[in-house]
Amino acid sequence: MTSENVKKTGTTTLGMVCTDGVVIATEQRATMGTLIAHKSTKKLYRIDNHLALATAGLVGDLQVLARYLSAEANLYRLKRDSPIPVESAATLMSNIMNQRKFMPYYVQLVLGGWDQTGGHVYSLDAAGGSIPDNYTSGGSGSPYVFGVLEDHYRDDMTSDEGIDLAIRAISAAISRDSASGGMISVAVISKDGFHQIADEDVKKKMQQFKK
Repeated sequence: MTSENVKKTGTTTLGMVCTDGVVIATEQRATMGTLIAHKSTKKLYRIDNHLALATAGLVGDLQVLARYLSAEANLYRLKRDSPIPVESAATLMSNIMNQRKFMPYYVQLVLGGWDQTGGHVYSLDAAGGSIPDNYTSGGSGSPYVFGVLEDHYRDDMTSDEGIDLAIRAISAAISRDSASGGMISVAVISKDGFHQIADEDVKKKMQQFKK
């Protein structure tokens, strides 16, 4: 995340739809220009048990938007006794950001989740654009991630395969993008809910890919 030049989102995030779940991942480095401001920054937010947000951009804006969406998801569940559909959550977030397009939140978001219609991933920009896809990436490391995903993503991938691919893709970005680094956060959202992969398991896979 970059706070000196907020128009450049110095981060690497990704989301991908698999046959049995959605994989969301980020690295953890926060930067201020050339300074590494923090080595273990939270960029992956559990919004609800079926919904997660991977964030790139200005830290304060990201935290506010994550709180907004989490509160709205909880209100939806309380009022309707059912979780908010992923598409509705993406539309809500895009509307919030579009209302501020002339004084924007400096963010790039990846929203992913699992509902009655299956897995979904959306890319959301600072002006409120909301684009669904099978996989997407955000932040300054995204060109490296897209290179790996374009070559290796398959529509019939399981979430276990998706976890490996996510770690491989973000590891590639960490190797080449100075604004991305540190540990990798990975979560899977499926019909069984939100599950974050243990850091020790991620570290083992990162070591494997280095070799």
